[in-house]
Amino acid sequence: MSGFVAGLCAAVLPLLAAGFWLGRRTARTAGPGDLGTPVEHATFRTLHTASLAAPPLRAGLTEETARKSARRLRSLLGTDALCLTDDTRVLVWDGVGAHHRTEIMERLAGPLDTGRGEAFHLTCRAPDCPVRWAVVAPLTVDDRVHGALVACAPRESAVLARAAAEVARWISVQLELAELDRSRTRLIEAEIRALRAQISPHFVYNSLSVIASFVRTDPERARELLLEFAEFTRYSFRRHGTFTTLADELHAIEQYLSLARARFGDRLAVTLQIAPEVLPVTLPFLCLQPLVENAVKHGLEGRAGTCHIEITAQDAGAEALVVIEDDGAGMDPELLRRILAGDESPSGGIGLSNADDRLRQVYGDDHGLVIETAPGAGMKITVRLPKYQPGVHPSGHLGHLGQLGRD
Repeated sequence: MSGFVAGLCAAVLPLLAAGFWLGRRTARTAGPGDLGTPVEHATFRTLHTASLAAPPLRAGLTEETARKSARRLRSLLGTDALCLTDDTRVLVWDGVGAHHRTEIMERLAGPLDTGRGEAFHLTCRAPDCPVRWAVVAPLTVDDRVHGALVACAPRESAVLARAAAEVARWISVQLELAELDRSRTRLIEAEIRALRAQISPHFVYNSLSVIASFVRTDPERARELLLEFAEFTRYSFRRHGTFTTLADELHAIEQYLSLARARFGDRLAVTLQIAPEVLPVTLPFLCLQPLVENAVKHGLEGRAGTCHIEITAQDAGAEALVVIEDDGAGMDPELLRRILAGDESPSGGIGLSNADDRLRQVYGDDHGLVIETAPGAGMKITVRLPKYQPGVHPSGHLGHLGQLGRD
């Protein structure tokens, strides 16, 4: 991660330097009554323009994102024309001289192949065309060339060549961030698939067996349980979105617990205390249900008496505080540490480590699971969910923009 941050800084600093250089050219004209120096104004304009160009590029290099960012990028460079290409075609041309598209693409073969910038004169029979020279700066992600930034001008310019190279580096960082977002989303989706695969065949078999046992003795109860089973599996195997609301996750948990209580009867006692104001809060899909399943399994393991499970969800200012506690067998803290670190596979599946990893990925390391346990002392799991988090939306995937929760 430190290398990535260094690369980000390396891409931003040239933009600051460009603003500083633009400001110095007019610094002598500043008067004592001006609000800020020309250097400060130029730096602000550079950063502001870059900030407007960045969001589209965070979605990757496409015709649409290129179109949305091209004018801002041309403003950054102050050039007559600018185009963005992928490895096969011009995605957008902004400015004059669009009839040079074909020639530009013909001259891009070398830079796209080698990843090195190049400058060349353009051939043009139009006497009034101001575009006579072009500089190519490749756009690279993970050492692979994805396209190019091409800046066009009336004449050769060493300053423009250097500026185009630096802006291309900055664009490449935005594309790397877009790829990071996609990789993170793919990772979370893979973890959800792993959780779905973890839904035990024994749970399915036991649930259907319990339902079958009520068919003759209590048909209405069998019907209710069958509906609970259908709704639970529908939720668990839904195909859209990596996030859900706390209300939906708790509803799935209630369905799971209905099936568990039908199987274990009086051996399983569950208490839920849910504050209505936290129900709209968004969290990673299938994040809490595996924790409850873990509490049922370890709460009943090796004991003949009743297992008590308490689930609470409370408002805690900027966060929702969810606590899942059981009075079951508990766990050796050192074994738990190894499970969360991925050094040891838990006997009950991957629920704890999966939930911990996903919470840290979405909210940061300080929002991982907080687990209190000891052999014979049960287990208490605390989950802190920020009510608002950029990049999180209950109906979609992890993205660049979004808002967590609702008013």
